[in-house]
Amino acid sequence: MPAVILFDDPVLRTQLLPLTYTRPTSQIRCGILTIAEKWSGCLDSQVSFQTVPYLSTRFPSVTSQDNLFINGSLCPDDQLITSIKNLEINSVLISDSSEILALRTDKPWATTQGFERLNAITYSRSFTLIRNVWDIFTFNGAQISADFESITRNRTSEPVSDPFTHCYNQGQIFIEKGAVIKAAILNAENGPIYIGKNALIQEGSMVQGPFAIGENSTLAQGTKIRPNTTIGPFCKAGGEISNSILTGYSNKGHDGYLGNSVLGEWCNLGANTNNSNLKNDHSIVKLHSYATNQLENTGLTNCGLIMGDYSKAGISTMFNTGTVVGVSVNVFGSGFQQKHIPSFSWGGALEGFCEYRLQKAAAVAADTVGRRNVVFDDVDHSILQTLFELTRNQRNY
Repeated sequence: MPAVILFDDPVLRTQLLPLTYTRPTSQIRCGILTIAEKWSGCLDSQVSFQTVPYLSTRFPSVTSQDNLFINGSLCPDDQLITSIKNLEINSVLISDSSEILALRTDKPWATTQGFERLNAITYSRSFTLIRNVWDIFTFNGAQISADFESITRNRTSEPVSDPFTHCYNQGQIFIEKGAVIKAAILNAENGPIYIGKNALIQEGSMVQGPFAIGENSTLAQGTKIRPNTTIGPFCKAGGEISNSILTGYSNKGHDGYLGNSVLGEWCNLGANTNNSNLKNDHSIVKLHSYATNQLENTGLTNCGLIMGDYSKAGISTMFNTGTVVGVSVNVFGSGFQQKHIPSFSWGGALEGFCEYRLQKAAAVAADTVGRRNVVFDDVDHSILQTLFELTRNQRNY
């Protein structure tokens, strides 16, 4: 078996900021699993990462004399897996538009080398490639269904033991060991529902599939979950959530609406935080692009909030349609917030913003992580420090 390396396409990585400031593209969660977890499972192999230098200590690359490089933004499917497994050494699988999907070599390879010296094979079937941040929630429902099928194949769900929980289409509901469900409504008529190990669904929660909740995560009392939503591992979710992803270790534990949105890790939305995901005139939403440093057309009428890791919103914060919040932001105050809040910003729309001092930002990040009994180590601090410098020119207050 070749060494499997998931590589960051530099163009796509930029388009997927701010989420990829702190992770390789393959660590994006879309569906139940991250892209890396999908490939590791379907290839039955450990994976490593080819990413930017400041992330490589946390996400190292492991190569051998037989290397299978796979685009880290690419989601697997059965036909794609077969084509990639059949790649011979020194050949490359490309799309009709010459995007590199996968390649196999007998030596290390980098995206700067291209594929001119390799035997090119064109893949003409459809495939799922996450090119933009809004693709994450757009593709999420289909990816929940695909992951559900692969995770639950030839397995038996734990039973629903609570007599006050009502299930629709129970055959499409899968419950892992240790999960607790109390007086909830689970409706899987329009898509599967996956409940992870030791997850807790509290009284009065109403869930519509496709939906996934990860290990050790909680739905608070009376939570309303609309379709195509993923709550990653070790999260707390409440209020109303629709077509959104909490990557992991993030909290939206109180009332308030979150729709067509993606939160990174270690985020927190204060009580009654809301976001708009539809403009009053129903026009196409524009979103801040890190590639062009301006608002770009998403082609969507529904697009909400994109928030990078370690960012927090105070109580009753209001996010406008198509808002991007960077890494390690503390935003609060009345009124709609601006459409792009740069990384390491502190303040609000009416109060104004200032730079979030690195020492304070790192201390808060360490405390946030420590509350979940996770260590914020020197590597994490180094990543934040590098990002602080990389994003300095964005903070033009």
